[in-house]
Amino acid sequence: VQLQASGGGLVQAGGSLRLSCAASGRTFSSYVMGWFRQAPGKEREFVAAISRRGASTFYADSVKGRFTISRDNGKNTVYLQMNSLKSEDTAVYYCAADFSLQATVNAAADEYDSWGQGTQVTVSS
Repeated sequence: VQLQASGGGLVQAGGSLRLSCAASGRTFSSYVMGWFRQAPGKEREFVAAISRRGASTFYADSVKGRFTISRDNGKNTVYLQMNSLKSEDTAVYYCAADFSLQATVNAAADEYDSWGQGTQVTVSS
């Protein structure tokens, strides 16, 4: 599967952005999907994950209450709505797919099998 992330940009602190990640293929609804981010000089970190039908979600503590992950299986797309953005949210954001049939929402990057190219989010203070 190929993943294409979009929606990044420059926003002022306190503002909002919505990221999208479009997936190719017909089995999108069978994947657990996640969002990760990597800031300059830092390791990639987990942001959020969502189960196959969207019933379960999981968030990093740093974004809980501000970010919302959702998916539209009819459109093969997963979203990340980001509100109340802070300068520390500045990073390249990546979407990822976990193909395992036993997968549950999880934060472990090495569990994800396919990654998008990333989209830059810059929050100015």
